Amino acid sequence: MVVFAGPLTVGQLAAAEQVRSPTASKLVSELEALGLVTRETSATDRRVSDVQATARGRWMLQAGRRRRVANLSRRLAGLGPADLATLDRAVELLDEVLADRED
Repeated sequence: MVVFAGPLTVGQLAAAEQVRSPTASKLVSELEALGLVTRETSATDRRVSDVQATARGRWMLQAGRRRRVANLSRRLAGLGPADLATLDRAVELLDEVLADRED
């Protein structure tokens, strides 16, 4: 979330991930210890810290995504035309459902 949404407060991150702020704070501390995120005092509210991904954090997320996409591509390559058509229709339906939800 932090990689794509930019700097977020712990509260914003907790809301986005649907966890309580203390849980998000603990996770951020663990990610910070691993060098995957940093916390900086907010420029607009000195009581709040903004959490942002480090270069290492962004790299790890992108590397994981590349592995998952490559794995999925290999699996999809083995499907026949009928199965691919079924998946194509399923994606269309999901797009419709998600579009209705955004309104």
